[in-house]
Amino acid sequence: MDPRPHRLPDDVLARLAAGGGGAEAARHLVAAERSKYRLLVLGVARLASDDGLPHAKAVDHAYDVLAGIEKARPEVVRDVLGHPAVGGWAGHTLQALGGGEADPQAPAQLGAIAAAAAVRAGVACWTEAPVTGGTVMLPSLGRIVLADRATGPELVDLRVHADGTVEAGGRRIRVPDGEQPGWQPLRRVRSGDGAFAPLVDDLDPYRWTSETAIEGRLPETELRDWQAGLEPAWRMLTDRHWTIARETGAIISVLTPIQGPPQGMNSASASGRFGAIAMSTPPDGRWLASTFAHEVQHAKLGAVLDVVELLEPDESRHYAPWRDDPRPLSGLIQGAYAYLGVSGFWRRQRAFETDLRPHIEFARWRECAFGVTGTLLDSGRLTPPGRRFVTAMRRTLSAWLAEPVPRAARDAAGQEEAAHRAAWVTRNGGTS
Repeated sequence: MDPRPHRLPDDVLARLAAGGGGAEAARHLVAAERSKYRLLVLGVARLASDDGLPHAKAVDHAYDVLAGIEKARPEVVRDVLGHPAVGGWAGHTLQALGGGEADPQAPAQLGAIAAAAAVRAGVACWTEAPVTGGTVMLPSLGRIVLADRATGPELVDLRVHADGTVEAGGRRIRVPDGEQPGWQPLRRVRSGDGAFAPLVDDLDPYRWTSETAIEGRLPETELRDWQAGLEPAWRMLTDRHWTIARETGAIISVLTPIQGPPQGMNSASASGRFGAIAMSTPPDGRWLASTFAHEVQHAKLGAVLDVVELLEPDESRHYAPWRDDPRPLSGLIQGAYAYLGVSGFWRRQRAFETDLRPHIEFARWRECAFGVTGTLLDSGRLTPPGRRFVTAMRRTLSAWLAEPVPRAARDAAGQEEAAHRAAWVTRNGGTS
């Protein structure tokens, strides 16, 4: 399970810097992130063993099981380790182990990861996995609810049979089947053409931060709303924004429910959970399509930053036209790249709609992203590759600034930005 070094070809990095990239660039980024997750998993296994933690033997055994499965079905192990919640677990656990504050059970989750790979590969095995609240999470598959939830050991034996049957804590379930006593599978939403079918992960304890993740499962009524929103959103992307569709299809494998605002929706990405978009219930398909355009940009840049150093360390804080708080340069480059994608989405979308909103969104965000690229270039903290990257972003935005927008839309965009800036100054003090 040795990870491999990765680099981005110059032409791929140039296309990414201009705002796009397409399926080829997405494949490079996915490969790099999966290698990163393998490295994190290896780090957990080694640290848990070296530190002599209470469940070190269970972790060692799980790693051996996973390595054995990889010899027979490498693509299965690749996909399981690439599951966003596995990245969340590995990053969190490795950091805690390094700081001497790890939950003794956390490294043993590698046993559940190995069991999930065994189920998907059709390989018989035995591992041990931690019990949380009377349940055992098999990442990318679902959650086993033990027969006796009130009491039980810290770890439970998992016996996986080649037909997908799993025995654990008094339960015997066949994991590929749908919901059944003792088994809660992860559900999916699917595009009308079946080309995009992300998991909806509302079960894994490492799926997202507890501060914003919803409690409990996404209600069936809201899951139907997600499905209803996905169909027109995906059709919009494939018909009008095919580069975004190809990147989203190649990168995004999981949607994670989070708490929403009173109106609209919230969405987020995290570099430690590459492949996941966290979001609240979308109000409509257009909103969801623009969310994909926004969040896939964050995913792309997060992966680029794992391969190429774009910024030098810096403690300064700056005005960001999309945030209420002062942001570091690392936040500015993420935001500018995301809104470069958002601007491109609305730039194309306005050709298919008659109302002013697409024009307003395009006018506002092209101006804001362009301004922030100037802040980045003037900072003196970009590395040589970073300067080339941001210069390419700015070149794309500069060309878009020359494109005509109805006067009413320009005025509305200017008013919205002025109101945001005034509120930011009031909130944070001083000038922006």
